[in-house]
Amino acid sequence: MTIKEARIRIDALRSVINEHNRRYYVESSPAISDFEFDLLMQELQGIEKKFPELVDAASPTQRVGSDLGGGFAQVVHRYPMLSLGNTYSEEELREFDARIAKAFDEAYEYVCELKFDGAGISLTYVNGALHRAVTRGDGVQGDDVTANVRTVRSIPLQLNGSGFPSEIEVRGEILLPHSAFEAMNREREKQGKALLANPRNAAAGTLKMLDSKEVARRGLDNFIYYMPGGDLPFASHYDSLQAARSWGFKVSEHTQVCADINAVLHFIRRWETARKQLPYDTDGVVVKVNSLAQQRALGFTAKTPRWAIAYKFKAEQAITTLLSVDYQVGRTGAITPVANLEPVKLAGTTVKRASLHNADQIALLDVRIGDMVYVEKGGEIIPKIVGVDPSKHSENLLPLQYITACPECGTPLVRPEGEAKHFCPNESGCPPQIVGRIIHFASRKAMNIEGLGDETVELLYKNGLVKNAADLYDLRKAQIARLERMGDKSAENILQGLENSKKAPFARVLFALGVRYVGETTAKKLADAFGSLDALQNATFEQLLEVDEIGEQIAKSALAFFGEEKNQLLLSKLKEVGLRFTSEKQQRFSSELEGLTFVITGTLSRPREELKQLIEQHGGKVTSAISGSTSYLLAGEKAGSKLQKAEKLLVKVIDETQFLELISNKINDV
Repeated sequence: MTIKEARIRIDALRSVINEHNRRYYVESSPAISDFEFDLLMQELQGIEKKFPELVDAASPTQRVGSDLGGGFAQVVHRYPMLSLGNTYSEEELREFDARIAKAFDEAYEYVCELKFDGAGISLTYVNGALHRAVTRGDGVQGDDVTANVRTVRSIPLQLNGSGFPSEIEVRGEILLPHSAFEAMNREREKQGKALLANPRNAAAGTLKMLDSKEVARRGLDNFIYYMPGGDLPFASHYDSLQAARSWGFKVSEHTQVCADINAVLHFIRRWETARKQLPYDTDGVVVKVNSLAQQRALGFTAKTPRWAIAYKFKAEQAITTLLSVDYQVGRTGAITPVANLEPVKLAGTTVKRASLHNADQIALLDVRIGDMVYVEKGGEIIPKIVGVDPSKHSENLLPLQYITACPECGTPLVRPEGEAKHFCPNESGCPPQIVGRIIHFASRKAMNIEGLGDETVELLYKNGLVKNAADLYDLRKAQIARLERMGDKSAENILQGLENSKKAPFARVLFALGVRYVGETTAKKLADAFGSLDALQNATFEQLLEVDEIGEQIAKSALAFFGEEKNQLLLSKLKEVGLRFTSEKQQRFSSELEGLTFVITGTLSRPREELKQLIEQHGGKVTSAISGSTSYLLAGEKAGSKLQKAEKLLVKVIDETQFLELISNKINDV
């Protein structure tokens, strides 16, 4: 692989991984399994290791995912909530054990815990009383969900007994037991609502609800698994968990001390089967060095503790008959083949449909109508076909021919270079694309227009009342009220929802536009970087690339979107109806850094986002890549390749102390 090929592949992998991070942590709707995600991440890590000059801080290998939402205050974690290294093989567990053995001349032991499949939470207690509950967020900061967490009955509001520090933080997992999840879905079915995909998504979504009374009804549960901090009055991790149990926390009774790696493997093999009898979901086993002193000696990498690893169970499978294949058209025109199956029980639910992903996957599997196929369900909303039973694969069955025209509008499909999926290019005339874009525009994460659910948008489109998002703002009460299942009250709610949407900040409006590859997080970065739609529309390719985490794929997509006449007309109309196309001005403390561009690298004492905010509050700009126009490289320990590049380009390098002096105008810039 040449460096040019590596750069192209790295850009593609980063874009895909960032999108799946967003889907997992922000949307709580993963599109691929953990195993597939880990394979993508491992490939990216491998290429970056081979070409270290291509590594930068914007890479997903240098950070953790994010679940930050828009309705809660953000709180910086006192101790970062790091992710865990994952493995699916016993061989890699033994390699982990070999690294631990190499680090110590003394004896060591492990603690094995079930890995709960829910949402991470940090709980802070002051003088024994629950003070604050914060989601994992991006690992550095998370959402303050204290009001919701107070409704979780397994989380004590006041600690029992004595011996706990005056201020203590504990980490745990909020989850939804199977019984509560099934009750929620029964209720949703009665109300005619779409069923929830799985307990993990339901737990994460419930935790972020704005109505804590509704949260209280849903039956969330919690297990505590860790206490961060270097001054704990315990010798071992296991002792800390037992203390937590005595203070009133719920700690899994299945947690076990294991003398060596063989005992760890025995624990894993037992629970790979026994977990199916538990009343809640688990997706693996977490293995931790027990001694807290040894944990401190081993320390952390930039994103994971060196003293712990997660063994992930393989997703459950079932075998059934492939009856037929449908082709669905998404809002971007992407075609997704969906298999219709002989109903089969899998992971507690009846599966009738499964994803086949794309034409390459169909060809790779050589799947045919009538085949006995293996179906897998990890965290996916729609299970997927992962193989064909070769013993029952008949050569008499005809190979599956991928469609060549859109199943909805008949337009010949295209497959862009480098893309896995086929697309219908008829954006302005293909009904599912038009409806899908309007549904996305009105969705909760975008404009959050009350009353405009999927079915209502489809109804408005079929009756010729809307052809794009801007048409929503032309709707009149009488037009809506006369439609099937509508009425005066429904019409009033929709119109009020449309009026309220005009208050949505620019970042959400930008996300609502549905620019390809521009998710919620990317939209916020673009809105923060350019400040207004006019500035973004006039941005050059190079200016877009200077924005943190914006690669070539996103930049090209943004330029293409804003360059199309029909989109320009749409934006003009949305601006006329009063949507916000300008960011609220960030508080400015000074203009000391006006006109200066910074790149931040290395290990620093403050979170990188905090330093970025300081730079912007004093008039400066932060980019992710070093160039000749960079004013300063703010470098901490282990600065790596960026430091070398800065020295080569004669970019001035400063540390945190010098940076703070720079804000105070004490450095003479020469």
